[in-house]
Amino acid sequence: MRAGRRDVPITHPDKVLFPDDGITKADLAAYYRDAAPQMVPLVRDRPVSMQRFNAGIARGGFFQKNLPKGAPDWLTTVTVPKRDGTVTHPLVTGADALVWLANQNCITPHVWPARADRPERPDRMIFDLDPSDDDFDLVRRSALTLGEILREAGVQPWAMTTGSRGLHVVVALRRRHTFTAVRDAAVAVGEELVARNPQELTLAFLKKKRGGRLYVDVNRNGYAATAVAPFGVRARPGAPVATPLRWEELEDPGLAADRWTLRDVLERDPGAWAGVPGAAGALPRT
Repeated sequence: MRAGRRDVPITHPDKVLFPDDGITKADLAAYYRDAAPQMVPLVRDRPVSMQRFNAGIARGGFFQKNLPKGAPDWLTTVTVPKRDGTVTHPLVTGADALVWLANQNCITPHVWPARADRPERPDRMIFDLDPSDDDFDLVRRSALTLGEILREAGVQPWAMTTGSRGLHVVVALRRRHTFTAVRDAAVAVGEELVARNPQELTLAFLKKKRGGRLYVDVNRNGYAATAVAPFGVRARPGAPVATPLRWEELEDPGLAADRWTLRDVLERDPGAWAGVPGAAGALPRT
């Protein structure tokens, strides 16, 4: 498949990855090729963890962080420290890398909140609003309240559907702070959000302590933590996509976490997150 200036081999292009929808590996690769102009600026140079489904979504998948054997020489990579050694991640620098990931049956790329040249200095703060049920209206309303808190704290919020059940709210940061500092600031913001609606929201990590409340997850803000990539396809029927939003779209009561799919997301206005790469600022004032 031609991707940018490179021809990327696609093995078994007719392999069906989404059996209920007839979506093949070639369809997935073509989507990522076409999504590249919007997606690459938002994921460029971020270590990638691959969520792979070698037999399609009906058979289950697995996460892979380390670079697979046989990766092409042209693929950009980064080796970063981990507790017991190092791990080498692929990086996305263009459409060719996205198509290569699709050829690995990587349906969903997950990316770090830091870039490869300074992996210990995150440039994104991520709040994952994760419901205990399918009450997306609570997710949507909580995101709006979180946006108010973040603006009061002097920063600009950005929102994205996860393609699953929830929403991510993201703050773009200058790369001046450690993961510890970023997470501490995120916890303080999360505590304020929960304080405004303690009956429905919680910061409790353990499910048994949540009591059916929406989980305000700040644990994406740790070294080597990952979050679904913007425009990443999810391994769910219909091939829903993690979709960057214009903030005002959160006002729509008809919004859903899986509203857009591989088949229609690229028909949207491409400018929803166009300002994120240039929006880096300070930590929220807490």
